[in-house]
Amino acid sequence: MGIFKFMQTEDRGPTGALGHRAYVVGDIHGRLDLLDQLLGEIRRDVAKRPPRKMLLVFLGDLIDRGPNSAQVIESLRSYKEEGVRTVFLLGNHEEVLLRILDGDTSLVASWLRFGGAECLKSYGVDPDQVAVMDDEAALATIRAAIPEEHQAFLRSFVDTCRFGDYLFVHAGIRPGVSIDQQVQSDLRWIREPFLFDESDHGCVVVHGHTISPEVEERPNRIGIDTGAYRTGILTALVLDGTERRYLDTRKIAETLPVTR
Repeated sequence: MGIFKFMQTEDRGPTGALGHRAYVVGDIHGRLDLLDQLLGEIRRDVAKRPPRKMLLVFLGDLIDRGPNSAQVIESLRSYKEEGVRTVFLLGNHEEVLLRILDGDTSLVASWLRFGGAECLKSYGVDPDQVAVMDDEAALATIRAAIPEEHQAFLRSFVDTCRFGDYLFVHAGIRPGVSIDQQVQSDLRWIREPFLFDESDHGCVVVHGHTISPEVEERPNRIGIDTGAYRTGILTALVLDGTERRYLDTRKIAETLPVTR
């Protein structure tokens, strides 16, 4: 887990890590066009008011569903910007692909139905052919299609990142369980027990995974998966001290009041 030290505040609500600005990007799902647009928005935002230190966080589910999984992976694997530290969180879609690459062929059929077909197409593989192969042939085809450097990149992803009073995860956390005792399956897959819980987690959890038509702000969580692959709206949360703003591919950037 990445940890960035922070300054406690009693009166001004949640604050990010002292001296840092974070840009937190929601689920991309193979939409290279939207990723490029949003990174452009982030660059313009940085140029207007350069931060002392900058963190760029991706909440997972970079792949599947959209048409350009391979290209998104290559773009972010090779991403380099001076003064920018990147953090990549592992989403449930990356988990499924890695489990397949590790030999779990029982997941191939469901993966193809839930976005894996588009992922394979982006690597130049016909998913209809893979669907009728025996397990051994399907596994060999998938492994051969995805470059080793892409596999290594995905395996380098982490599950959480703490940023001051905020915790970045892919899906959420299990309510009532301390942060250091959370299990990977919840961090990558949880929905209802987390989404409908109103308790104080000791931090504001920033997550993707569950699509909402607009950013969901609650006192204890912020959901920024705006369904990019089907809506065309990819969202980034901007955290700078007590300031909280949003950028998205509708070219809208607005400052919202801090939720206490």
